[in-house]
Amino acid sequence: MTPPKVEPFDRYADRYDGWFERHRAAYESELRAVRRLIPEGVGLEVGVGSGRFASPLGVRLGVDPSDRMLEKASGRGVDVVKAVGEALPVRDSCLDYALMVTTLCFLDDVVSTFREVYRVLKPGGSVVVGFIDRESVLGRLYRKRKAENVFYRVAEFYSVDEVVSLLREAEFREFEFTQTIFRSLPEIREVEEVREGYGEGSFVVVRAIKPGVGSGSQNLKVQTPSAWAPSPQFSNQSERKSY
Repeated sequence: MTPPKVEPFDRYADRYDGWFERHRAAYESELRAVRRLIPEGVGLEVGVGSGRFASPLGVRLGVDPSDRMLEKASGRGVDVVKAVGEALPVRDSCLDYALMVTTLCFLDDVVSTFREVYRVLKPGGSVVVGFIDRESVLGRLYRKRKAENVFYRVAEFYSVDEVVSLLREAEFREFEFTQTIFRSLPEIREVEEVREGYGEGSFVVVRAIKPGVGSGSQNLKVQTPSAWAPSPQFSNQSERKSY
């Protein structure tokens, strides 16, 4: 049986993916905010969805529990595996960064996922988390209308302070923030600016570092593998999905 938090993404995959076209300016704003904190190197998106962030940002690996989402992400050139964030099929200490965009609110165990991300990152590696701040204008609206939304009715929203606390619990350090989406979605006709910090924009991105060699570097420069298929980072190739 499909888990309740996954079922809407299988059943309404086209509706989900269509959001990015219906709200193109907001989507491009979020992309810019995430891109500003993405380091160089080999990365994985946890909760890759339809690949709308991984593909344009050059994140070549992705995991997701939804078959329909994986199908769409694969079609956008992402090497995907069906998996949940709490149990990543990835070797220890092999990635330069991990990305999570609007994934936190659908996780069963956020701290376990952050600990898994910590495990697969190299020392000095980064986790980049994009999310809707529950205390923002959009966050309050989403919470108020949760029951009306097929995706968010099972979601749990978090404040920036809560996300930072959860990252600290998983031993991440050195936090950096960007923010965007300063108006309601119907009002956004052009791409919004990206500002440092948080507390004004509804969409917040935080980057945190796994302590160790390379900590504090702004861009982690590594040699990207020349062959991605099969991806050497995935520990169990039997889990790979072919679409």
